[in-house]
Amino acid sequence: MYLRISQRNEAVEPQQEHRKIIHLDMDAFYASVEQRDNPALRGRPVAVGGSRQRGVVAAASYEAREFGVRSAMPSSVALRKCPELVFVKPRFDVYKAVSRQIRAIFAEYTPLIEPVSLDEAYLDVTQNLKHIASATQVAQQIRGAILAETQLTASAGISYNKFLAKLASDYRKPNGQFVIRPHQGLALVGELAVGQFHGIGPVTAARMNQLGIFTGLDLRQQTEAFLRQNFGKAGSYYYAIARAEDHRPVVADRIRKSVGSETTFEQDLSSYKELIAGIAPCLESVWAYCERTETRGRTVTVKVKYADFQQVTRSRTALASIDGKAKLEQIILELLAGLLPLSQGVRLLGVSLSNLDMEEVAGRQLALIF
Repeated sequence: MYLRISQRNEAVEPQQEHRKIIHLDMDAFYASVEQRDNPALRGRPVAVGGSRQRGVVAAASYEAREFGVRSAMPSSVALRKCPELVFVKPRFDVYKAVSRQIRAIFAEYTPLIEPVSLDEAYLDVTQNLKHIASATQVAQQIRGAILAETQLTASAGISYNKFLAKLASDYRKPNGQFVIRPHQGLALVGELAVGQFHGIGPVTAARMNQLGIFTGLDLRQQTEAFLRQNFGKAGSYYYAIARAEDHRPVVADRIRKSVGSETTFEQDLSSYKELIAGIAPCLESVWAYCERTETRGRTVTVKVKYADFQQVTRSRTALASIDGKAKLEQIILELLAGLLPLSQGVRLLGVSLSNLDMEEVAGRQLALIF
């Protein structure tokens, strides 16, 4: 499952030669903050969020990840994987305060900061405030400053576009960094299994494998028309990244239009009871975002992708902003019920909340920057 943020200012600009993009990602952020502030948790498997009986894991420490515990996993499943797991109630006010510290460090180097979440951002340091020619050196300095000020570690990916920078940031986790240089991008992407690409989930990777597409090189050999025929609009994205192309600029101060979460299932869902259980992590993720950012919205959309890849959405707009999780859940379940009876299995479920209170959102974003 992943959390998706839709935003304005999505216009694509021509890519400059050799842009210097850094993707900064805090290491197990929520769990690391809890271990920093509570020495008794250090070295122990920690899950933030949920409870021992019910709920969803919002974040897991690296000690917990060794047992297979992951974010968005039901707490009951996490506990079966790691009986010694320590559940900690999230403290979003603390996480936001630390995030502001980190953003302030970013702002010392560049005004082109594109936050993805509290613990993740893209930075364009092609022309940076420190006049440092090496993006690698900039990333090192930023990571050092974060460690000195917050006692937390961050990982970084450095490359000439956002797709490769994001890919690179996973290579040396935790507490490391990796560079993909302009002459390396095409060859590196060609060698990767498609399941390692950011934006290609397990189900899509399996579908590609069925079509004989196993690596980036295999993907590069397909026409854009073929990929669009089999994967819809996403086919154009796959066509571009197979060529290590990503022309999206780093856009600062973007105003969010919606927040959403999706889950793709290893086995298709076939009953309303399974749909309710399957969409629960999406509800938890969306509402957790609303709570920690104090964001509210009026339009709820449920997305369903069937076994044959056919996709439908159902939406409802409330008269006033949805101010409670119970109300959001009620609308989601009613929208799901409207899709019954199921004509075939369901492979993906998603929830999004839009018509956000834009004035409040814009004010909070400015507060994060200044």
